[in-house]
Amino acid sequence: MKIQESAENYLETILILSQRQPYVRSIDIAAELEFSKPSVSVAMKNLRQNDLIIMNEDGHITLTPSGLAIAAKMYERHTLISSLLIKLGVNEKTAVEDACRIEHVISEESFEAIKRHISDKTDH
Repeated sequence: MKIQESAENYLETILILSQRQPYVRSIDIAAELEFSKPSVSVAMKNLRQNDLIIMNEDGHITLTPSGLAIAAKMYERHTLISSLLIKLGVNEKTAVEDACRIEHVISEESFEAIKRHISDKTDH
């Protein structure tokens, strides 16, 4: 399933927040991304309708298996690309910002090639 970049960002943010705190709410996402609460609310509705998240009666958000798969893929891309850029001498803030953009547009083939290249370098 191809989803929009913004949805990928929301899913990745939910994953990151869920690793830092016991539960995730829309307000946490709004604070993390510095987005308005209404914008996040609309996005959460869309993610629910696409079966990417579940929201319980307390407003706690959980990724579905398909939502988790997308979030994990984006998070892996983000961490690998940002760390590569930092190793290449890019300052951390720029590396993280650039990785955030690159992670959504890079092809699976190119990303896998980068992963293999890095893996080959660390294996020696």
